[in-house]
Amino acid sequence: MKNNKWMLPLSTIGLLSVLTFGCSDEESLNTDENENADENIGDETDGGSDDSFSVNIYHTNDHHGHTSMYPQMITTLHEAKEEHGDGLLLDAGDVFSGTLYFNSFHGQDSIEFMNMMEYDAFVPGNHEFDLGDPENGHPELVEFFKAAEFPILAANMDFSKDEGLDQLTEEGISHEAEGGMIYDGIVLEYEGEQIGIFGLNTEDTVNVSSTNDVEFNDYVESAQNMVNQFEAEGINKIIALTHLGYDTDPSVGNDLLLAEKVEGIDIIIGGHSHTKIDPPTVVTENEEGEEIDPTIIGQAGEYGQYIGRINVTFDANGVITDHSGELLATKDRDLDPEAEKMLEPYTEEIEEIQIEEVGANVVSELPTPRHGNGDAESVRANETALGNLIADAQLKAAQAVNEDTIMALQNGGGIRASIEQGEVTVGELITVQPFGTRLTLLEVSGEELIESFEVSVSNAPEEEGGFLHVSSDTRLTYDSSQEPGERVKSLEVEENGEYVTIQENEMYTVAMNHFTATGGDNHEVFAEAYDDGRNTIVGETDWEMLRDYMVDLEDVDYEVEGRIQDLASGDEG
Repeated sequence: MKNNKWMLPLSTIGLLSVLTFGCSDEESLNTDENENADENIGDETDGGSDDSFSVNIYHTNDHHGHTSMYPQMITTLHEAKEEHGDGLLLDAGDVFSGTLYFNSFHGQDSIEFMNMMEYDAFVPGNHEFDLGDPENGHPELVEFFKAAEFPILAANMDFSKDEGLDQLTEEGISHEAEGGMIYDGIVLEYEGEQIGIFGLNTEDTVNVSSTNDVEFNDYVESAQNMVNQFEAEGINKIIALTHLGYDTDPSVGNDLLLAEKVEGIDIIIGGHSHTKIDPPTVVTENEEGEEIDPTIIGQAGEYGQYIGRINVTFDANGVITDHSGELLATKDRDLDPEAEKMLEPYTEEIEEIQIEEVGANVVSELPTPRHGNGDAESVRANETALGNLIADAQLKAAQAVNEDTIMALQNGGGIRASIEQGEVTVGELITVQPFGTRLTLLEVSGEELIESFEVSVSNAPEEEGGFLHVSSDTRLTYDSSQEPGERVKSLEVEENGEYVTIQENEMYTVAMNHFTATGGDNHEVFAEAYDDGRNTIVGETDWEMLRDYMVDLEDVDYEVEGRIQDLASGDEG
């Protein structure tokens, strides 16, 4: 195992797995047909001329708490290194959130395996900030970083206002990076050559996670600054370790745009979009269509199902002249014996939680449809029975604190799994709502509430993580054929047996999870109300409220009721 202090020269590294839960759906990409592929760059690299230099890069991303995959990942890595040789091991973020392992151990299980595999560098993903607390910051993430025996890279992240993370941060580039410390970039010496590596996370993290006081800077400006710094030191082999997404929303950036906008990056190892890039993409033109030196892009799917391998050969000027790459499937590999033994106590605890029945029976399955699964409707675009159930559970908990609460809202992106028919277990509930967010009450005007529902349906009938499910006695009618911002036709709540229209100039108490209340999924109106002091944090976590409500019901029989109606779909009642 590595010493916590990194000294040059750097020897070879091990493996880890990175999986993403909940940012984007898994995308499979065969880049043989990618228009950016450069036919002039070869496939296999055997070293080339005397002045050439070759290196293997093994990479993972978006592990999302799938701790049970590590034993097979480790075997996959060992077999790859036996066949192809040693190299660097990099992870592109989102180790946090998504499974019972994470809910129980908050990443401390994952970091043990990552250290065992001797990662060389890690960039935080958006989900690393899911446990952020407005009063305490990110204590679980601080402990995760402190336990790491490899450096954390965060060139476009500003931790100066977060006391815990700031104590681990050293600005600039380090030639002797320490494990557990945060840097903009690092220089690793590998087989006598210096390689610069820096990290970028999506600026959209502030909208989709609980970042609190952590700030995110422009990814292009940050990347260009890092390239300039490396080149000023004479380093001409540069890797960007990113959690931007391969081809995600251009307004918040992605790896393809990064390659086109910032010259001098040789390799981009990415995450966030869960894309399976096989073989690697090669970008040889900038955004103006002008020829540039090649940039190789790799990403390895999700959940530890693959380990990526990229081999590149550089000439004496640091220009890539040859490359090869592939994704190595882990599922059919034998389990590494040492890792399997290390996994046992974690799994035993998880299994106990998984099977614990809560005392409620689901009469009919409560599905979580998604367009990406071939479903006509989606939990992120349409009313669902499970969304109704969760919103009702939150309303009951809210009214126990403030009886004047008129409605509860649940973002579709926070509903992660279905609930099967039959007896309900703790494991199922935590899998449905894995983020452990707390209930929050907001005082908002009718105008602010309507504006928030405009955000909710702005992308309909397509999916949107910020699509809001509503509690009983609330009725939303909108028209997705109209321009975004002009879609809400009526918002009503029931009073004394009759539906009354929400008035723009009146104030209302509404309930939602803390993530949404602080502006998650672009609900900036809620964030403004929260920052204005119009909030009350109730303290109960999402899955616990759902459990208690279902236990009170005993037999849970929910269905779609017409709480949310789209006039353009023709299904209005």
